[in-house]
Amino acid sequence: MEDYLQGCRAALQEPRPLHVVLGNEACDLDSMVSALALAFYLTKTTETEEVFVPVLNIKRSELPLRGDNVFFLQKINIPESLLIFRDEIDLHALHQAGQLTLLLVDHHVLPKSDAALEEAVAEVLDHRPIEQKHCPPCHVSVELVGSCATLVTERILQGAPEILDRQTAALLHGTIILDCVNMDLKVGKATPKDNRYVEKLEALFPDLPKREDIFDSLQKAKFDVSGLTTEQLLRKDQKTISRQGINMAISAIYMDLEAFLQRSGLIADLHAFCQAHNCDVLVAMTIFFNTHNEPVRQLAIFCPRAALQMTEANAISFSGSWSGTMERTTAILFSNVLFFESVQAASSWANCPVTNRGKERGRSGQGSVTTEPDARLEPTNVRS
Repeated sequence: MEDYLQGCRAALQEPRPLHVVLGNEACDLDSMVSALALAFYLTKTTETEEVFVPVLNIKRSELPLRGDNVFFLQKINIPESLLIFRDEIDLHALHQAGQLTLLLVDHHVLPKSDAALEEAVAEVLDHRPIEQKHCPPCHVSVELVGSCATLVTERILQGAPEILDRQTAALLHGTIILDCVNMDLKVGKATPKDNRYVEKLEALFPDLPKREDIFDSLQKAKFDVSGLTTEQLLRKDQKTISRQGINMAISAIYMDLEAFLQRSGLIADLHAFCQAHNCDVLVAMTIFFNTHNEPVRQLAIFCPRAALQMTEANAISFSGSWSGTMERTTAILFSNVLFFESVQAASSWANCPVTNRGKERGRSGQGSVTTEPDARLEPTNVRS
């Protein structure tokens, strides 16, 4: 893999047509590994001198935010310096010069900023439900499995199993296991195909790490935020919602709310983040696991504009819009930050009450916040 990636970087220095295998904007482990492995396979099996280059769809500076990606690259001995990031290749210039062919992996809808590139898309390989109105007019291969890496593994083993080395197999194997939550039947994310290809990889390379070991290490790395600044914590898993002229950033933060609030210089960092990202409201949804290994989610809402504080407090319904058991809810307004605490709350940021719509009534400040059960706000213009 290293020799191949070195060749990819060299190809960028030459004025020649490129086939770019582009992962999604989240650049999670599945997206990164799928792009690397698919581009590697296509290069090894092409009968021409076409160059297939994997591109990670983030800036290089954002890689440290993805702890599992960094950990796995180090474990598999792939230097980060060999990877190609979105800010290191001008896809729009290549397209305008007629030298770009695009293959999308682990996504099938380009953002508005890349809409001009849609006509360069030649193939799509994805594992999520297709959006017919937005899918590019090209060959589309979509199958609802737990991990896109499963579909890449299938293509390699069906097309040219001889090119699969242990390093690439380990990348695919670990990624499928992480995506499918260690193939846990209770979770139900792994499909029969995911299980089948994990077993095939293990049969071909018996010395691959045990499933539980690789899952535990990747899961630990994914949620390890010990070395991140507050700004990096907020950007690690961030969505932005625009509604009624208000820009709201929602960040999932993998630590206890109390520990987050005790960070040195927090208020100044929150002000700086909102200013840098043009946010009127910042919602920090902290996540940690209690002694029963149950996810606990808590909210901190930061409003630099005092006029919005009442609005955002009233927008939250604690009685009906969280998917989970609510055991405790409090709200305290301090230094322009409204803190909400909950136990066993929503399963994801999408279920956060501030992203839902309805008729709001309530009050904010010291004490509890009460609203109508159907109080919800509808997000528009969601981007990540």
